[in-house]
Amino acid sequence: MKNFVVIILLFAFGSLSLLAQKGDLIVKSGDNGLYLDHKVVAKETYYSLGRIYCLNPKSIAAFNKLDMNKGLNIDQKIKIPLLDTNFTQKGNSGTPVYYKVREKEGLLTVSKKNNNVLLADLRSWNNLSSDEVKKDSKIIVGFLQSGEMKSVTLAPVADPPVAKKEEKPVSATPPAEDMTKKEEKKTAEEELKAEKKEEKKDPQPEVKEIRKPAAEGQGYFRSHFEQQVRVLPVSKNETVTSGIFKTTSGWEDAKYYLLIDKVQPGTIVKVVNPSNSKAVYAKVLGEMAGIRQNEGYNIRISNAAASALEITGEDKFIVTVNY
Repeated sequence: MKNFVVIILLFAFGSLSLLAQKGDLIVKSGDNGLYLDHKVVAKETYYSLGRIYCLNPKSIAAFNKLDMNKGLNIDQKIKIPLLDTNFTQKGNSGTPVYYKVREKEGLLTVSKKNNNVLLADLRSWNNLSSDEVKKDSKIIVGFLQSGEMKSVTLAPVADPPVAKKEEKPVSATPPAEDMTKKEEKKTAEEELKAEKKEEKKDPQPEVKEIRKPAAEGQGYFRSHFEQQVRVLPVSKNETVTSGIFKTTSGWEDAKYYLLIDKVQPGTIVKVVNPSNSKAVYAKVLGEMAGIRQNEGYNIRISNAAASALEITGEDKFIVTVNY
């Protein structure tokens, strides 16, 4: 009963924290790169900020040149770094991060001030038909990858309609060159029909394709895991029961995620399928505790991660984790 009350209180404090940060996320830049401003509310710690913004608490303290042991004060302004582990400028999913346009700035200037994000992506995310933007307008420049903030998936902008070509009048007597082209076209059409006829005689069996991540290898976070173990050597090597949760992430960029108890959000975990020795590197989004659907599982991995491990159609399966 005591543990249940503690979980409820933690959830309540997390909700208050998110409410306190309501409104659009406005990007800022400094000597150390892009960041967000966060105003501290009651009961917030480096660890709760780490869960909200999907960062290691030590990264937040270091970015602000603060001592973690001294804690945080109410109304204190904290800079939240936008790193490649919690911020993406590819794809179209996540919590939108905006840039507020200043006077005499165009889309090219917005791109240069925000990691040279592609102009085509800026136009697509913001449904722009030109590179002109108004002062004080808010332009999406990327997406925060957070397990606790509202995530959106923007629909791609449709290509502009292609103008119809004006048909030229056909002359009554076509020149000899046109007649030759027509004969060549007729011969090509006859050959194509003959090929199709042959294909019908010997039909090939239809193969059902299983969706796999577009990116090759063990995932986007492999290099982050290697950096992580240089600071904190691997101390856990466990065989666990896993399930799957659905997400749009990972199919194109190979960014894999997992849920696991008692591991700090932002930690990179190596996940291995013991049946085929396939491995991926996944980032911890949050915990499993307190959710009925997670009973009977030690972890859950994203569906793209499961596909990369060649795990299909299984409710429960065994994997090995290292972190």
